[in-house]
Formats: sequence, C-alpha cells, structure tokens
Amino acid sequence: MHKKLGLKCGIEIHQQLEGKKLFCSCPTLLRDDEHHFIVQRKIRASAGESGKVDVAAAQEQLRNKLFSYQGYHDTTCLVETDSEPPHEINQDALYTSLQFCEILKSHISPVIQVMRKSVADGSNTSGFQRTALIARGGSIDTSEGKVRVANVSLEEDSCKIVSESVDEKIYRLDRLGIPLIEIGTEPDIRSPEQCLESAKKLGMLLRSLSGVKRGLGTIRQDVNVSIKGGVRVEIKGAQDLKQIPLLVELEMKRQLELLNLKKQLKGKKLNTLKIVDLSEMFKKCPSTIVKGCLKKKGKILGMKLEGFAGFVGKELQPNYRLGTEFSGRAKIKAGVGGIFHSDEMPNYGITIKDADDVKKKLKCKKSDAFILVATDDVRGRMALEAVYERAQELWSGVPKEVRKAQADGTSRFMRPMPGAARMYPETDVPLIRPIKNVKLPELLDVKVARIGKAYKLGKDLATLVVKSGRVELFEELAKKYKTVKSAFIADILTGMLVEIRRKYDCNPDVLTEDDFREILGYLAEDKIHKDIMLDVLIDKIKGNFSLEKYESLGTEKLHAVIKKIVEKNPKAPMGALMGMCMKELAGKASGKFISSELQKIMAKGHK
Repeated sequence: MHKKLGLKCGIEIHQQLEGKKLFCSCPTLLRDDEHHFIVQRKIRASAGESGKVDVAAAQEQLRNKLFSYQGYHDTTCLVETDSEPPHEINQDALYTSLQFCEILKSHISPVIQVMRKSVADGSNTSGFQRTALIARGGSIDTSEGKVRVANVSLEEDSCKIVSESVDEKIYRLDRLGIPLIEIGTEPDIRSPEQCLESAKKLGMLLRSLSGVKRGLGTIRQDVNVSIKGGVRVEIKGAQDLKQIPLLVELEMKRQLELLNLKKQLKGKKLNTLKIVDLSEMFKKCPSTIVKGCLKKKGKILGMKLEGFAGFVGKELQPNYRLGTEFSGRAKIKAGVGGIFHSDEMPNYGITIKDADDVKKKLKCKKSDAFILVATDDVRGRMALEAVYERAQELWSGVPKEVRKAQADGTSRFMRPMPGAARMYPETDVPLIRPIKNVKLPELLDVKVARIGKAYKLGKDLATLVVKSGRVELFEELAKKYKTVKSAFIADILTGMLVEIRRKYDCNPDVLTEDDFREILGYLAEDKIHKDIMLDVLIDKIKGNFSLEKYESLGTEKLHAVIKKIVEKNPKAPMGALMGMCMKELAGKASGKFISSELQKIMAKGHK
C-alpha cells in the first residue's frame, strides 16, 4: 500500500540538553511555581537575506496578538527577555552535538554560523530562533534499509505556552534557550513502521550522550510526509513514539482524499467570493451560539461555495472532514471559534428552516454549499476569506503546510510551510570553529552489555539503568558499597523511582545524587533495612527523612523483638500479631520482613 502510494517520509528529532542554556548561563530548569514578573510585546515579521518576509511569519503577524512572557528573577535573565545580546555559545552543548555527529559519521562544518530563523508566533521574545547548522550527511541502519541524515543542528528551544485567547498568548520563559540538538533525515523512509524504527534508533543514539536530558517532554518528533501527486507536509509535536505510524498513515489518507477531490473538481470553477450579512434573518434562531453573538453586537456572515454540496462534509481522516480543514484555517487566521457549513445542517441549534432561508438568501442551488460564521464583522470576514482561500487550494491538491499532531493521530493546520526567506545571519554571535578530535561516546547498546556483565545485571535492568541517565552514579555506588547487591542499587535508581511517581504522587526528580549517596551509605552500614527503602525514598522526597525513624536494629535484633511480642501474646492470631509488630517496629522493618519472621517463629510451635 505504502509503495503503491509512493510514500516519502522523513523525521525530525529535537532533543533537549542538560546544563546551562545555549546563549546565557541560566539553568535549564522548568518551573511551575508563581512567576516573578511579566513582559509584554507585539512581534513584527522581518525580511530575511532574500529581502522577502517569510509567508508563515507574515501570517502570524496578521493575527495581531499581544504576547505576555512570565519570568523568574533567579532562573531567567535579560537574554530571555531580549533585553541583552546573546552570550558566547554554550561549549558543552556544542561538544555534545559534535559527539552525536561523530556517531552518525556526519560531515562537520569547518566554520559554524549561527542564524536567525523568523518566528512570529510569540514563542521567541526576539521574533526569531537562533540555530546553527553543525553537520550534514551520515546515516542510520534500519531493517528496511539505510536512512540518510540531512542535517544536524544546534538551536535554542522556544518558550513554553501557558494559555491562549483570541487576543493574547501567554508564554513562560523557563524553556526558552534550552539547547536542542535537531536531527533531520532525508525522505528515505518508505513505511510508517520504518519511520517509528528510525525515531527509536535516533533516540537510542542520543541517549548514548551524557549531556542529553531525560524524561517526559525532553525529546520531540516531527514527521514529514508526502505521497505521489502530493507535497511535503510537516506534522509537528509527536510526543509519543507509538503515535508516529498512525500519524503517517492518516496523513497519507488525508493527502489521498485531497487528490481525489482535485480530480472531482476538474473542469469546475469556484465562484467569486461574496460575503453576505445574514444577521437580520437569524434574530429568531434558537441557536445559543447565534444568540450569544448577536447579543454582543456581533454578526452572522455567510458565503456560497458553488458545486461544493457534499464535499464540505467529506471525511479526510477519522472524525475529520473538509469542513474541519476549513474551520482550522478560519481559527488560525481570524481567531474565531469555528464555522458552520451546510453539510452539517441542521445542527448547533440552526434549524432546517434557517438553512433553507440561508440558501435562498445566498441563491444556492442544490449542488452548492454555504459557510456561516458568528463573530464580529472584521474577524468574520477574515474567517470566510480564509475558508475561501482554502477552497481555492483544492484545485491544486495538497497545500504545503505545517500541521499539529493530535492525540488521535489526526492533525490540524498550524501555518503555511515556511521558506528560505525566514533565515538570516545572527550578528551578535561570532563565527564558530569547532574543535577536532572529539571523543566518541560509548554507545548505548555497548554500555548496556558492559554494565550487565560487570555488575551481573539482566539485560532489561541494565537497559533501565543506562536509559535513566544515572549510569555514572550507579557504577560509583556499586563499586563503593559492595555489601549491597548491584541489582538492588539499580532497582533503587530505576524501578523504585518509577513506582513512586506512579503510585505515590511524588516527584522523584527532586532527589539529588548526594541523596542517593547518603541513603546507600546508611544501607551499607546496616543503619536502615533494605525492605523499607521505598518508605525512605518517599520521606526523602517529602523532606521528612530522619535516620532515627528508620535506623535498623539489625536482623537478629528485629527477630528478637518479634519473638518477644509473640511470647507475650501466645493466643493472639496472626493478624493481631502482625499489627502489634508493625506498631512496635514502625520504620524499622517492612511488613514483608515482619510477616516472614512471624511465620518462621510460628512454625516452631509458637501460637
């Protein structure tokens, strides 16, 4: 199927790096606490080297939004607010990106030029994103053949969006400037499964680098898809790897349906745009949307699309129709909530009579469709113009555009595909000559095999340790505390933390390396019992840890305490004895240990 349709697919990976930000000394810490200050601005699209304004940036400027940026005095600086020029590029981030280029066997540029990439959606306070091409070429191997690497870049991450309304977008500055390695492949991928495999392979290679961030949201995937007769469409924001094959499949379906529509429209011609004010005839309409609009002195505007009856309701993807495509354009370009169209009538409180009246007013034939919008006059006209423009594009088939991935595998329009006009040199950062003789890092699969063999870990556990980013800490602790089993140390650093996050509503990320060193030290000295390690970690996270609470009595002493309780209560049932022991030994031993010791004692004849 994919071969028949002529699928061409490429993938882009964006991986955050640890340490400091790319062009300042601020930490790469993401925060959810109350911000300290807000700066506001509007952003104007600027011309690139060609002298032209990028089409995507120009569109964003038309929306005329106010952008508000929340910042922190202690973790964000004047660079993030675009009040100070960028500092020297982060050398650690540069070195990490060079290491990755060596892994891929890419051709590193002898001179690196930082560029400005126009971004007018407010996600960068400056109106542009700083990016530097590090290398070209290289490849990865997949089960379906080689996938070539087009480029490896080092760039700054954008702001994190907090909320958005019709007139304003609110961002947070904590994410802005975090170093990102961006890897883009050539369109060598020929199946959804190969796309997933390529993403996994690149992700595994990135995890071989000690300088990359780990955890949710630290890596993002964008997919580029085209079929025979279609064009390259970029789908941004695939957070879950499992989602990638479905995104590819559904974009193929969307493009195929659009190409079929193109064939059906051949020989037809779109009518001239004519927007009609229908507010008066909707005064008695029961629709709450219509009533709300008219109450606010808004208008109900409509237009006719000749020959489009049945087309607007045509499904392009599951639960996604051509009408949804029209609505997406209207929302993005005009900031409206959505549109109504004749293929979905009656609906939203608009009756059959209302629809018939609209058809008469717009002089619609049976083969014609109509589009309605309920908003103020200016936005309404912009919305219908956007829908009309999208209808015109149907004669070309598939438009070049950037789309946003949805949780169900469908996608939504974001902006037109940007072009070369968006790039121009960064004047505040000098040319960079990368160092030579970059040390190749130990690859992840090699590291897994070595760790497993050296510390007698199973492959799965060794993989978890390596992927956790705590390999160095694990090896340090395993070598230092030889009385503690390596597998148990590995479980503390991996499985226990996952369990705490999922079951106990705690964030294990607050634990530092020194915290683990302290706890393992107590464990090695037999000051705390291994069976209560989960409780120890939770209290450490909450800031409630006390050695006195958990200080171990040692196995023999614990056994003696439990035996004494049994002897004092010879007629007590097992459940009651368990309760008494747990109360007496709170924090000293786990329920599992106490139960085991009780069973041993009871087996020897104690009642």
